[in-house]
Amino acid sequence: MLWLDDTEKFETIYFHLKLLAETIDSETYPFTKMIVENHLTRKEYEDLMQLIAKLHAEYIVQKARGYLDFSPLLVHFAGMLNIKLDPDAAIYALKQEGYYSSLMDEFVNVLKR
Repeated sequence: MLWLDDTEKFETIYFHLKLLAETIDSETYPFTKMIVENHLTRKEYEDLMQLIAKLHAEYIVQKARGYLDFSPLLVHFAGMLNIKLDPDAAIYALKQEGYYSSLMDEFVNVLKR
Protein backbone atom coordinates (compact mmCIF):
# COMPACT_ATOMS: atom_id res chain seq x y z
CA MET A 1 0.00 0.00 0.00
CA LEU A 2 3.02 2.23 -0.13
CA TRP A 3 2.13 3.29 -3.66
CA LEU A 4 -1.36 4.50 -2.71
CA ASP A 5 -2.17 8.01 -1.60
CA ASP A 6 -4.04 8.55 1.68
CA THR A 7 -7.48 8.63 0.07
CA GLU A 8 -6.86 5.40 -1.80
CA LYS A 9 -5.52 3.76 1.36
CA PHE A 10 -8.61 4.81 3.29
CA GLU A 11 -10.94 3.60 0.54
CA THR A 12 -9.10 0.28 0.32
CA ILE A 13 -9.22 -0.26 4.08
CA TYR A 14 -12.89 0.68 4.14
CA PHE A 15 -13.60 -1.74 1.28
CA HIS A 16 -11.74 -4.55 3.06
CA LEU A 17 -13.60 -3.91 6.30
CA LYS A 18 -16.89 -3.93 4.45
CA LEU A 19 -16.02 -7.29 2.92
CA LEU A 20 -15.04 -8.64 6.32
CA ALA A 21 -18.28 -7.35 7.85
CA GLU A 22 -20.21 -9.32 5.27
CA THR A 23 -18.49 -12.49 6.44
CA ILE A 24 -19.57 -12.05 10.07
CA ASP A 25 -22.12 -14.70 10.92
CA SER A 26 -25.17 -12.67 11.90
CA GLU A 27 -26.68 -15.68 13.67
CA THR A 28 -23.70 -16.03 15.99
CA TYR A 29 -22.51 -12.41 16.20
CA PRO A 30 -25.45 -10.13 15.43
CA PHE A 31 -24.34 -7.42 17.84
CA THR A 32 -20.80 -7.32 16.47
CA LYS A 33 -22.17 -7.17 12.95
CA MET A 34 -24.52 -4.36 13.98
CA ILE A 35 -21.61 -2.35 15.41
CA VAL A 36 -19.60 -2.74 12.21
CA GLU A 37 -22.48 -2.13 9.80
CA ASN A 38 -23.60 0.99 11.64
CA HIS A 39 -20.07 2.42 11.78
CA LEU A 40 -19.87 2.92 15.53
CA THR A 41 -16.61 4.44 16.64
CA ARG A 42 -14.57 2.91 19.44
CA LYS A 43 -15.80 5.70 21.74
CA GLU A 44 -19.43 5.09 20.80
CA TYR A 45 -18.99 1.36 21.41
CA GLU A 46 -17.31 1.97 24.78
CA ASP A 47 -20.05 4.42 25.78
CA LEU A 48 -22.68 1.85 24.86
CA MET A 49 -21.01 -0.89 26.89
CA GLN A 50 -20.67 1.47 29.88
CA LEU A 51 -24.36 2.33 29.60
CA ILE A 52 -25.33 -1.34 29.58
CA ALA A 53 -23.02 -2.11 32.51
CA LYS A 54 -24.58 0.74 34.50
CA LEU A 55 -28.11 -0.42 33.66
CA HIS A 56 -27.21 -3.99 34.56
CA ALA A 57 -25.91 -2.87 37.96
CA GLU A 58 -29.14 -0.93 38.53
CA TYR A 59 -31.14 -3.98 37.40
CA ILE A 60 -29.37 -6.15 40.00
CA VAL A 61 -30.20 -3.62 42.73
CA GLN A 62 -33.83 -3.35 41.65
CA LYS A 63 -34.21 -7.12 41.37
CA ALA A 64 -32.81 -7.54 44.90
CA ARG A 65 -35.34 -5.00 46.15
CA GLY A 66 -38.16 -7.03 44.64
CA TYR A 67 -38.98 -4.86 41.63
CA LEU A 68 -41.04 -6.59 38.99
CA ASP A 69 -41.27 -3.90 36.31
CA PHE A 70 -38.06 -3.04 34.52
CA SER A 71 -39.61 -0.95 31.76
CA PRO A 72 -38.01 2.26 33.16
CA LEU A 73 -34.58 0.68 32.59
CA LEU A 74 -35.59 -0.20 29.05
CA VAL A 75 -36.79 3.35 28.43
CA HIS A 76 -33.47 4.65 29.78
CA PHE A 77 -31.59 2.24 27.50
CA ALA A 78 -33.59 3.26 24.43
CA GLY A 79 -33.25 6.95 25.23
CA MET A 80 -29.51 6.82 25.75
CA LEU A 81 -28.73 4.37 22.94
CA ASN A 82 -26.63 5.70 20.10
CA ILE A 83 -28.88 7.02 17.36
CA LYS A 84 -27.15 4.74 14.85
CA LEU A 85 -28.72 1.69 16.52
CA ASP A 86 -32.29 0.44 16.73
CA PRO A 87 -33.16 -0.30 20.38
CA ASP A 88 -35.16 -3.48 19.75
CA ALA A 89 -32.60 -4.92 17.34
CA ALA A 90 -29.77 -4.03 19.73
CA ILE A 91 -31.49 -5.83 22.62
CA TYR A 92 -32.05 -9.01 20.64
CA ALA A 93 -28.50 -8.88 19.24
CA LEU A 94 -26.96 -8.33 22.70
CA LYS A 95 -29.05 -11.22 24.05
CA GLN A 96 -28.00 -13.48 21.18
CA GLU A 97 -24.32 -12.82 21.90
CA GLY A 98 -24.80 -13.33 25.64
CA TYR A 99 -24.14 -9.79 26.86
CA TYR A 100 -25.82 -9.13 30.21
CA SER A 101 -28.25 -11.95 29.55
CA SER A 102 -30.42 -11.46 32.63
CA LEU A 103 -30.97 -7.78 31.79
CA MET A 104 -31.57 -8.50 28.11
CA ASP A 105 -34.05 -11.24 29.07
CA GLU A 106 -35.99 -8.68 31.11
CA PHE A 107 -35.88 -6.19 28.24
CA VAL A 108 -37.20 -8.86 25.85
CA ASN A 109 -40.01 -9.64 28.31
CA VAL A 110 -40.94 -5.95 28.42
CA LEU A 111 -40.87 -5.74 24.63
CA LYS A 112 -43.20 -8.75 24.33
CA ARG A 113 -45.86 -7.16 26.54
